[in-house]
Amino acid sequence: MTLFLCGDDDLDDFFSHDVFLYEEELLGKTYCWINRENQREIVAIATLSYDGIKTYTLDNPSRNALQRKIPQPKRHRSYPAVLIGRLGVNKAFQGQGLNTGTQLMNALKYWFVDENNKAACRYMIVDAYNTDSTIHYYLKNGFKPLYKSEQSEKEAFGISEDDVLRSRVMFFDLKMKCK
Repeated sequence: MTLFLCGDDDLDDFFSHDVFLYEEELLGKTYCWINRENQREIVAIATLSYDGIKTYTLDNPSRNALQRKIPQPKRHRSYPAVLIGRLGVNKAFQGQGLNTGTQLMNALKYWFVDENNKAACRYMIVDAYNTDSTIHYYLKNGFKPLYKSEQSEKEAFGISEDDVLRSRVMFFDLKMKCK
């Protein structure tokens, strides 16, 4: 297998060194998509685990937006979700007009609404790097910020108003978008 590089030092380091420890400790399961023409080349890679969205950690506007599509009798304090812990597209497949990242995201979305999926989850969530390109990628793929503002997210996580918010929690409603 050739070395996987997506161009982000943190992700490249994780996929090169930490991915096996995560699996050994049952903290995440990593899946690779392989190039059909060169089966020694990884096109994209993602580490997933199950998580949940705890509504009691959200401010009222964020909680209302999340629960709006759920019938009142089915609303809970927590909703099952799949966490995209790490996700990367090989540098060789970026910017080629192939929409590899979008294809990967669509495959993941449909995977978790497939009738053969072993566990139900209503949402996909990600703690996305708070960079323009990363936020744009998730917004383009239908994700929304879980917290309506960076300020409310900072408050929820006890981050000082003066500190930089390094990541944004974003969500995708699998039920509403994958019909």
